[in-house]
Amino acid sequence: MLTDVTGIRVGHWTDAAARTGCTAIVLPPGSVASGEVRGGAPGTREFELLVPGRLVTHVDVVMLSGGSAFGLATCDGAMRWCEEQGFGYETRAGRVPIVVGAIIYDLAVGDGSVRPDAAAGYAACTAAHHGTVETGPVGAGAGATIGKIGGPDTTRPGGVGSATERDGDLVVSALVVANASGHLRDPSRTALPWPAAPVAPLDNTTIGVIATNAALDKTGCHLTAQSGHHGIARAFDPSHTRFDGDALVAVATGVVEADVDEVRFLAAHAVEAACRQAVP
Repeated sequence: MLTDVTGIRVGHWTDAAARTGCTAIVLPPGSVASGEVRGGAPGTREFELLVPGRLVTHVDVVMLSGGSAFGLATCDGAMRWCEEQGFGYETRAGRVPIVVGAIIYDLAVGDGSVRPDAAAGYAACTAAHHGTVETGPVGAGAGATIGKIGGPDTTRPGGVGSATERDGDLVVSALVVANASGHLRDPSRTALPWPAAPVAPLDNTTIGVIATNAALDKTGCHLTAQSGHHGIARAFDPSHTRFDGDALVAVATGVVEADVDEVRFLAAHAVEAACRQAVP
């Protein structure tokens, strides 16, 4: 799980009745991050900052949330929590927390009038800890579903999943919120037939975080995020459609020297395993 990378903390806020929530990934100081969005319907905050070449390289919190675009308000709560902790990018007027956010659409599941807000984001950060991460229909995955391209008959629960790959001291972990339009892919079978009348819903998107203890720069993190998307494609068929806003953030804590291509290799496997672990 993601907390296998030393220093990473994860916390959930869940409204089980409304079937929505958010998940905060609190990063150790100095963590380098980048990311990538694939698919045509993203919902993100501060992703442009993650592009290699941008001034800021470090991120304090990654916030994953349900609630569609409303859920980006959770980042405001994370900002307040970070400010209270003294986290952020140093400026002449004080520290400015760097909070990256991504959301899923879950408004059609449970009570769509309930959306994670700033208070929920603050609570998720407060709950963040180093220990075992709860997975399944919790946090940002409380209202997640997969297989929606075939309509109600093929839709099934998704959720939060997490997995880790290791090679000696090198650790690469992933946490995802699986909310795909596609089906969980069976590697031993041919592709499922395309639906005669495919549903073109907006309630999709698989989002997540890849974390490693490797020493990577921003470009290395960007390449790792790209490889993580291969894991989504291995798990869900189809993936990265016009109706998915699949988004991954890759974070490096800088402890172990490692080949970036090995990190990418392990990241793809960790993301695929996390996607599969998220589906009951």
